[in-house]
Amino acid sequence: MLRTALRNVLAHKARLLMTVLAVMLGVAFVSGTLVFTDTLGNAFRKQSAKGFEKIAVQVESPTRGEGDTETGLPAGALARIQGLPQVAEATGRVTGFAGVADQKGKLIGNGWSNTGSNFAPGKDGKDPSYDFTEGNGPANAGEIALDKDTAKKGKYQVGDTVRVATSGPVAEYTLSGVFTTELGSVSAGGSMVLFDTAVAQKQYLKPGLYSTFTVTAKGSATDDQVLAAVKPLLPKDADAETGTKLADDEADMIKRELSGLSTMLLAFAGIALFVGIFLIANTFTMLVAQRTRELALMRAVGASRRQVKRSVILEAGLVGVLASTVGFGLGLGLAVGLRSLIGSIGAKIPNGPLVISPTAVISALAVGVVVTVLAAWLPARRAAKIPPVAAMSSVHAVASAKSLLIRNIIGSVITAGGLALIGAGAGSSDGSTGRIMIAVGAFFALIGVIVLIPQLSHPLIALVRPLLVRFFGVSGKLAAQNAVRNPRRTGATASALAIGLTLVTGLTVIGVTVGQAIDRMTTDNIRADYLVSMSSGTPLDVSAVDALRKAKGVEGLSRKQIGSAEVKGSEQMITGVDPADFDKVFSIKTLSGSLDTLNQGQLVVEEKTAEKQKYKAGDQLPLVFERDGKKTTKTLTVGAVIAENELFSSYVVDHKVLDPFEEKPYLPEVWVKMAGGETKANEQALVDSLGNNPAMSVMDKQDIRNFFGGMINTMLNIMYGLLAMALIIAILGVVNTLAMSVFERQQEIGMLRAIGLDRRRVKRMIRLEAVVISVFGAVVGVGLGSFLGWAIGETFRSSIPNYELVIPYGRIAIFLLLAGVVGVLASLWPARSAAKLNMLTAIKTE
Repeated sequence: MLRTALRNVLAHKARLLMTVLAVMLGVAFVSGTLVFTDTLGNAFRKQSAKGFEKIAVQVESPTRGEGDTETGLPAGALARIQGLPQVAEATGRVTGFAGVADQKGKLIGNGWSNTGSNFAPGKDGKDPSYDFTEGNGPANAGEIALDKDTAKKGKYQVGDTVRVATSGPVAEYTLSGVFTTELGSVSAGGSMVLFDTAVAQKQYLKPGLYSTFTVTAKGSATDDQVLAAVKPLLPKDADAETGTKLADDEADMIKRELSGLSTMLLAFAGIALFVGIFLIANTFTMLVAQRTRELALMRAVGASRRQVKRSVILEAGLVGVLASTVGFGLGLGLAVGLRSLIGSIGAKIPNGPLVISPTAVISALAVGVVVTVLAAWLPARRAAKIPPVAAMSSVHAVASAKSLLIRNIIGSVITAGGLALIGAGAGSSDGSTGRIMIAVGAFFALIGVIVLIPQLSHPLIALVRPLLVRFFGVSGKLAAQNAVRNPRRTGATASALAIGLTLVTGLTVIGVTVGQAIDRMTTDNIRADYLVSMSSGTPLDVSAVDALRKAKGVEGLSRKQIGSAEVKGSEQMITGVDPADFDKVFSIKTLSGSLDTLNQGQLVVEEKTAEKQKYKAGDQLPLVFERDGKKTTKTLTVGAVIAENELFSSYVVDHKVLDPFEEKPYLPEVWVKMAGGETKANEQALVDSLGNNPAMSVMDKQDIRNFFGGMINTMLNIMYGLLAMALIIAILGVVNTLAMSVFERQQEIGMLRAIGLDRRRVKRMIRLEAVVISVFGAVVGVGLGSFLGWAIGETFRSSIPNYELVIPYGRIAIFLLLAGVVGVLASLWPARSAAKLNMLTAIKTE
């Protein structure tokens, strides 16, 4: 039986090649994902360990207030730590945002990971955290040093003047040196600027304060001993940990972050393998059909059912081993490609070898072989049932009406249960619970539809039969009949496309619906022409507001300042605005009261909070603010209730109400209305007013839309790219189905040729059959995907203002058109083979 299995594998290379491709793609994704994440995790763990190698203890500044504002570590504590007998050296660090402008004034780096710190030389005049390749560290307030990559991108050399932006105005410095660093933010594509310590303290904290202390051990002192000695000398709430613990924590954090990427990629590998099951099952069904007489003869000469079944499964196992081996090699190439891709978009991955763990190898091989064997089990079982008498004729076991009835009943029950669970999830009051219910329901609904899909093929294909007959005549009529001749095989082929289109359509419905809700927010609630913020995501300095007010053409301006206060015993976010220009910049619907009350120091409440707490205009509401540990109660009058929106928190006040309780206002953005609207001149006026600051972003309305909705579009594009793999496998399935159809109908095709159906019409018949099967699968997928999109959207409805379901008919039409194109492409080889059949030889075929 082993020799038989080997002979059959070699005898059907073309058929099995498609199965190999399907399994290979899935295995490549599994192995590539595992190797890629293992490689990245290993590289970052080594980098993390190297970064903390010489650190015995690290002390972090206490934080408080909105945005975790640092309170700072005093220089006195640093001096006391330096005097400990267990300490060889203690260094104070100050960190914050610093953006470097290139020669054209544009920001170098990605904004969020652009970092500034201080040069802290030891007794030897060197800073142990940085290795200088050119020049030296900054020796006075007018100098800075840059990391090597940033200096290269900006084309800066030692002695050049460099423009650097922090949260305040842009300043110019002389470049004193260039260094290398293992800092993670620089590896991620950011930049690193080193200031003189006094300058850094002034920029980010206050003179004499530090963000962190790094402590090295003296002699044989252990990290724990140093930590025990340091802790009593620290301010209240300061956090101190050993370097070993910090390295382990960072490694765990990296592992968690990579696990999300790994899970997503493995999910798509699973989808590809799931789709591949239908292709594999079809392939082995076809091979069993081709070998009916051969298998029956084996039974007649003494082979048992178990031996026949074992030979087919062994054949599948051999194919699985081959596909898994090739797929694993392809996965290694995928891992290398992903690493290069991340490097090409600006992220710097630490150097390190490709990590090929035993888990990755075993998982890849096991997945490929198990999936192939499981998919071949049913065809093998059918092969074992072929009676020996079939060796005397072409007749073999056909599915009975009873078996189809049982299948339809089971499919209907599973589908109904899945759809009911999806509906219950959509109506759940708890969004997260609802989404879990929908996910479980979607799984069962998809399985049920796959079971039912042979039965669905008859009525759905019958709808298009008149069109096929009208436009394509005999070829169209034959194509429609052939598509439902073997409903099991047609259903298995259509299932592959249905799975892919269900996911694509569901994601598209959700993405477009949420995207349009966000777009409506920008058009319905905003009158401003521009949004000004820091590219880093850090808060703006108040001086930016004053500078913008002086810009030519400004008609209205309002900051969006974030604070907090205790309301009815719970901490709540409070939004501060400029009430004088509020109506010029925003368009927020007032449900009761008047927005003019903001000018009088009154409070505006969002409708959901007002309904929940039963607030109305005129109510008195005590707010408890805190500053420097002292709490102050301020009673405000509710002046208005406004419609739900995504721009503001539940409570809105004049920023002057917040200012007395904040040492430094937390100011993430400023909205500006300009005379004449959006023009290049107006945008340039705002840029100029900010001192052409490279770290500050001035966005027009389209930029604002992209800012809020860009992440959704990016996510959809990634999903489309990954799901394309499942559709490629589906194409191979259509090719297999048509090839099987042509094989089974050789005699029929010969007869059709003999009575006048020319080669062109034969090709058209096969092509139309492929299109019908493909579009049938696409219609099922689009229908189920739209339903899932609606259900998932319902779980987000309460958190997205003005949510309305949007069915993207244009994109759905494109999906159906692409399904037709898939059918045409998949039919090229089978149609050509059918047209080339010798009619006399085909007629004689049994």
